[in-house]
Amino acid sequence: MGQKEPKSQDIYLRLLVKLYSFLTRRTSCTFNQVVLKMLFMSRTNRPPLSLSWMIWKIKLLGRENKTAVVVGTIIDDVRVQEVPKLKAPGTPHNRTKPYVRSEGRIFQRARGRRARCGYKNQPRILLLIKRLWI
Repeated sequence: MGQKEPKSQDIYLRLLVKLYSFLTRRTSCTFNQVVLKMLFMSRTNRPPLSLSWMIWKIKLLGRENKTAVVVGTIIDDVRVQEVPKLKAPGTPHNRTKPYVRSEGRIFQRARGRRARCGYKNQPRILLLIKRLWI
């Protein structure tokens, strides 16, 4: 059958699911069903779309001045030599925040978390003990 709801607790994703499930029930358009199915998928199972496919699809339908909305990841394509001006959130080489690989101990540690980068935050008890010994 497939998933009935997304596993993610992201409130914006949940709002999109509410909207598209309503549209799926009330309209006979298959587009809403496809979008709802893609919203249910996890990030690892969601199929990526290549940049060349997106360029071909936009040129084929004659929608150069429209904004394309994609549920999924747009991956870079080395076969494309010239990329036309596109309006799509999440296209490669945009100024977007990098995806955090992991939440573990050694990932994404900034100042105050590493001794070699400026300073290291220490617990208050250690600071008090150091002051008492001096």
